[in-house]
Parts: sequence; structure tokens; C-alpha cells
Amino acid sequence: MKKYISALLMGTVLIISFSFSTMEVEGAAKVKAVAYKNCTELNKVYKGGVSKDAKTTNKGGKTKYKPFVSAELYKLNEKSDRDNDGIACEK
Repeated sequence: MKKYISALLMGTVLIISFSFSTMEVEGAAKVKAVAYKNCTELNKVYKGGVSKDAKTTNKGGKTKYKPFVSAELYKLNEKSDRDNDGIACEK
């Protein structure tokens, strides 16, 4: 009986975790890539700026917000990455 409950619980956890990971991917796909005029405009939408990938780290010091990760959005706003660390308009 314990094995049955344990297997049922694990199956439920896997289904729930898959559902949440799918929702995150769908949300990321709906982001419209826009080239912003300056950091003030970009930070109105993305408080922490935009990172080209999740492994990129800020070399300009401590930041207040986590950057949004999007290679396409970063590429359009790369001109705003003054310290060339892979994060545009970090705050």
C-alpha cells in the first residue's frame, strides 16, 4: 500500500512540474522583441534589464533586480550594454 501511494504521489508531482515548465516556455514565446530607445524605456518594461542568456553574470556590481533572459531581445538592445557583460540596462 505504501508503494502504491508513493508511486501515485510521484506521478502527481511529475505531472504538476511538467505543467508549470510548459507554462513558462509558452510565456517566454509570447514576448515581443523590441528595440528600445534607451535604458529608461527598456527598464519600464524589464526592471532588471535584459540578459542574453541565463548563465550571464553582471560584472558592474550588485544589482537590485534579476534581468529578463532573451537572446533576441538582448540582440536588439545590445547598444545599451555599456559594460559588455551580456546584460543590457541592468539595475
